Amino acid sequence: MKNNRTFTMIKPDALENGHAGAILAHIEKAGFKIVAMKLKKLTAEAAKKFYKIHEERPFFNDLINYITSGPIIAAILEKENAVSDFRALIGNTNPQEAEDGTIRKIYAKSIDANAIHGSDSDENALIESNFHFSNGEII
Repeated sequence: MKNNRTFTMIKPDALENGHAGAILAHIEKAGFKIVAMKLKKLTAEAAKKFYKIHEERPFFNDLINYITSGPIIAAILEKENAVSDFRALIGNTNPQEAEDGTIRKIYAKSIDANAIHGSDSDENALIESNFHFSNGEII
């Protein structure tokens, strides 16, 4: 269903710092329903496929090293206007520029270790969800 599901990934720094539960509570409090969720560790090969759009960027190798440095929580969320509402909830990629009360303002350490990923469009939400989940895993 268009515009009511998005994909998120709680990143290794947030798990390492013990923030996963608080972040999930923040998400649910904002009215999102979790329709699929799993804890996993991305291989370098999988991470390169997921972040293929960035492969020509100078930060690509650092990104791959970071995202494979520990486990992540991948999740599909449902809510009316899911993509735009979730982007507002997580805040700016740079936590120093994120609005007060956003997930990144509260839990991110830096622009690189920014705690959480959120899809930037309905199309990417579907692509990213399908990357991490099969149809049988989604409620």
